[in-house]
Amino acid sequence: MQLSRFTSLRLSSVLLILLVTFVAGCGSNGVNTTKSANTDPLRRVQTGASDIPAFYTWTREVPPTPGQMLRTEQLTPDQSLAKAGRNIRLLYTSTDGNDNRTPIVVSGALFVPKGIAPQGGWPVMAWAHGTVGSADVCAPSLAGRRERDVRYLNYWLGQGYAIVATDYQGLGTPGLHPQGLTRPLAYSVLDSIRAVTRGSFDLSARVVVFGHSQGGRAAFATAVYAKTYAPELNIVGVVSTGTPYAAVDLHAGNVEQENANKSVVPTFAYAMLHLSTAALLDPSFVPADYLNDRAMPAFATSQRACLNVIEQKIITDGLTFDNSFKRSPKTALDKLSREAAYPTLKSDIPMFIGTGGKDIDVFTSVQAALVADACKAGDRIEWHLYPELDHSGSVNGSLPDSSIFVRKAFSGESITGNCRALPSS
Repeated sequence: MQLSRFTSLRLSSVLLILLVTFVAGCGSNGVNTTKSANTDPLRRVQTGASDIPAFYTWTREVPPTPGQMLRTEQLTPDQSLAKAGRNIRLLYTSTDGNDNRTPIVVSGALFVPKGIAPQGGWPVMAWAHGTVGSADVCAPSLAGRRERDVRYLNYWLGQGYAIVATDYQGLGTPGLHPQGLTRPLAYSVLDSIRAVTRGSFDLSARVVVFGHSQGGRAAFATAVYAKTYAPELNIVGVVSTGTPYAAVDLHAGNVEQENANKSVVPTFAYAMLHLSTAALLDPSFVPADYLNDRAMPAFATSQRACLNVIEQKIITDGLTFDNSFKRSPKTALDKLSREAAYPTLKSDIPMFIGTGGKDIDVFTSVQAALVADACKAGDRIEWHLYPELDHSGSVNGSLPDSSIFVRKAFSGESITGNCRALPSS
């Protein structure tokens, strides 16, 4: 599609705010909410530590080298992908993205295609998933994956790509999941690549990173952190859809903010998750000091349940930003947004960015602003706008274009991007 079709969106007048961008920016809707709690990973409720298998807890000293495989086991049939010949659960070392120094363990999965690996090993794609919640039981390697993502990942397996899929820091494994923060996301992805490519899985050293929504944030962050954190990795491309952009120098119009604050919307669930991360960044911030009695049950739900359960609680209790706080959490959430910002937009890795024209979870204008600024930074961006697709639809809807991009990236073809076709601001 031609980028000129987006001319009507004036990039120079993009309207957003830190809170709305960050809250919406980790969204990953599109799940069939009629599923039972046993089959929909986002409808899981954690009832206690007994829900987490011992595999996820490393009881010995954590090795200091990031990207070291600690142990593996077979995934269950419900956790596996049909197109994979091998479905493997992983536990590997990483670095705490919050303090940037402490060795930690992270879980994930590896899916290897059926058949015999090509010469040089299976090319690797590193998957970064969207928001599932912050409870350990929501880790995709444990809870399973939504139908949309299963279809998407099976497609790539069928094309002959192995997939390593991190759960991210603090999901499944001990410690709080720092919802939406870029550095922990990037480190989890990069160390998952290290762990599997150093192992005996018959994998190529060439890697494409891909992700959606919070995973789009992770994929973009991986591209900008790779050069400093894992320069030895051969990441040849990035595919990102529904990508958030917590730019600190952009501000929203009053009407848009007022409407968002007054509306009962499922995406307010992300604010509940972010309150815990804000407390992680600043221990003096206590969410219970800010939330009123009406909103506290939803916050309690966010501590133990997965995304759809939290969203349903928001709807059932009729919660909005305006009616949920006795004190404004803006200072803490603004700090969180600053921490969630990409440290730089500059990367040497070519990037495919797919945007749904009807995306209201991560506003289309927000993604357009990211593309414009990344192009100005000198990135090789190949941007595709899909006018009829929403946030979730951009995942599989972008496959015809992203498949071509991925083949080019792995083959070493030159990818210059289409920044020059962007409408002028």
